Amino acid sequence: MPRSARIPRVFTDQPLQPGEPIELEADAARHIALVLRLQPGMQVIMFNGDGRDYRSEILRCGKPRLALRILAAGAAEAEPAIRFTLYQGVAKRERMDWLVQKAVELGVHRIIPLFCSRTVVRLQGNQLVRRHEHWERVVISACEQSGRRRIPTLEQPRALSGQLARMPEDSLNLVLSPGGETGLGGLPPPTTEVGLLVGPEGGFDSEELTQIIAAGFRPIRLGPRILRTETASLAALAAMQTLWGDYRN
Repeated sequence: MPRSARIPRVFTDQPLQPGEPIELEADAARHIALVLRLQPGMQVIMFNGDGRDYRSEILRCGKPRLALRILAAGAAEAEPAIRFTLYQGVAKRERMDWLVQKAVELGVHRIIPLFCSRTVVRLQGNQLVRRHEHWERVVISACEQSGRRRIPTLEQPRALSGQLARMPEDSLNLVLSPGGETGLGGLPPPTTEVGLLVGPEGGFDSEELTQIIAAGFRPIRLGPRILRTETASLAALAAMQTLWGDYRN
């Protein structure tokens, strides 16, 4: 089913079934009624991360609930041939928000925020919980905007050393490094998952880089210029999608 760009998309974590009415949770209902200003009889595209869009009609707007009828299910979103995981050194708030949003738009499969020795932002306890919840909302919003029907995984932030001890063996793991001997074009095409590791604003220190390479990461460079962390991550993702991913189609 082709989706009209004029019909807004809204996420819900509820099961969706054509022909069935549902009542939306307060946040989604508020977004439809107060932000989008939709009225009964208007249509909205709902999705819950199962890979499909669901064309729906608003039945009733009320406080705090809003009722919809699911009219039809769209085609399933194809699984990507290559899945990209971004291991991202945590950046300052605005940069990290922007980075997460754009990585989702570029088709990343999984994001794992990492605390490194030069990470400027230090989060603990409730502050860490709230920041992770905030990033989850950024992920959902980016999916609503970009048309993604499957929700990328956003894992809990962790220390770099802890992640290096649990790397998957069947992944092509790359770390951005100005001293890398080759660029992406010099690598053989991967057949499974690709892991991209990018440092925080200050990059990795020499001890970290030694540990990263020992964990199986291959250092690569992105041209002759030094890029900010958010620029480097997104430039690399876009280049990998072009070389190996769904930008080829």
